[in-house]
Amino acid sequence: MLKKVIAFTLSTSLLLQSTPIVYADNINLPDIGTAAATTLSIGQEMEMGDYYMRMLRNSSPIINDPVLNQYINDLGKKLVAKSESVKTPFHFYIMKSDVLNAFAFFGGNVVIHSKLILDTDNESQLASVMAHEIGHVTQRHLARAMENQSRTSPYVWGATLGSILLTLANPEAGMAAMTSTMAGSAQNMISFTQSNEQEADRVGLRTLSKAGFDPYASSEFLQKLADQSRFSSKPPEILLTHPLPNSRITDIRNRSLQYNKKNITPSLNYYLAKARLAILINNKKNAGQLLIQSYKKLNNEQSNIAAIYGNALADNLSGNNQKAKQQLQPLLDSDPNNIWYIDLMTDIDLALNNSSAAITRLQAALKKVPDSSALQLNLANAYIKNKNYQQAVSLLHRYTFDHNDDINGWDLLVTAYGKIRSRAQEMSAQAEISALRGNFKQAITILQNAKNQTKGNQAMISKMDARINQLQQLQKRYAAYAR
Repeated sequence: MLKKVIAFTLSTSLLLQSTPIVYADNINLPDIGTAAATTLSIGQEMEMGDYYMRMLRNSSPIINDPVLNQYINDLGKKLVAKSESVKTPFHFYIMKSDVLNAFAFFGGNVVIHSKLILDTDNESQLASVMAHEIGHVTQRHLARAMENQSRTSPYVWGATLGSILLTLANPEAGMAAMTSTMAGSAQNMISFTQSNEQEADRVGLRTLSKAGFDPYASSEFLQKLADQSRFSSKPPEILLTHPLPNSRITDIRNRSLQYNKKNITPSLNYYLAKARLAILINNKKNAGQLLIQSYKKLNNEQSNIAAIYGNALADNLSGNNQKAKQQLQPLLDSDPNNIWYIDLMTDIDLALNNSSAAITRLQAALKKVPDSSALQLNLANAYIKNKNYQQAVSLLHRYTFDHNDDINGWDLLVTAYGKIRSRAQEMSAQAEISALRGNFKQAITILQNAKNQTKGNQAMISKMDARINQLQQLQKRYAAYAR
């Protein structure tokens, strides 16, 4: 399912009156109140995380690829399941960026830059970075930093919020801005951050080992970063937001010695994720060629399979769908439940006007993996391509109920309602996309205009009025963060 998702922007028989409306946010958020004398409440952190994630969707190149999203979240959930002091749900995102970095923020939100994934040598290294970021969240480092700052100055609260958001979008400028809001010396801020990094290293290492990954991967990746920094005029961006003194490397290396080194079998999903990411980012056949060549040099079974998959994906994007199918078919035959292969073969089938074959395959796959978000979105897209609009709407209503923060589901719902000329429902779904991007004023305007398309249906109008009221409350609630 590529056409809807490779643009990295933040960028039915069931009528609305007989179908429960699904909203793109949880309005039952805790009352934010005022800054507490102790660490921020979990409810406050979750609300702030929701606000910042909406801002990121609107201004940053979050990658909305269903298969990659499912991979990074499955990997994240495996780590979270072995983490301690987990107090919030976790959500993992990939951001298109040629800057090597990763960051975590309020409410269990973790963002991994695409370059970081591509620069890791194995899945344990990637998992080590994610475990480290999970550690920042579970240890509540941002909340503790903000509490420390607010005690220093009563005016620093709002400025720090804005600086944190800037840090997420532009780490170097953001850290400078954050430092300028602090009372006291910049050195105090750096020292506090180094302390946080060491704590996140220790917590992350424990999580990494318990989750079944190689604990030595943490020190290996940190050493790789240090080596890159040594031979570069400018250190990797991750070292600006995650300081790396020699003492930190020594500490994590010594702690790794407490664990047995694990010889992990190479992960096929990891190789497939890197191949897909490298090719989708550039959308050209040659974009992932270096990576694919490196896979062939590794010459293990998983890397060889991923190289074939990468070539097939590149051919699909280039329009050479018969060749792509020829390469992919043996992989799918040998592993018919593989979501990566099913997703790509769906795109190939749709390009070759074989939508019915794609639907049959997806329906069979979902019987075995009913909770797969990637397969559900693929099936909805295939229904639309096959002009089964009512089935698409039905599926997407269920999907957006379960995944109300996934823009892909709302985007497909906009398309499906547009095809059956249900203008009011189409606009309602579009309003949810605007809300997810933090454009509450735009979302409210869309819903107010949608009321004119209901043809006097009072039940539908009442539901829209209720939603407008909810969005107005959320807009007012989040206005404090915008100042």
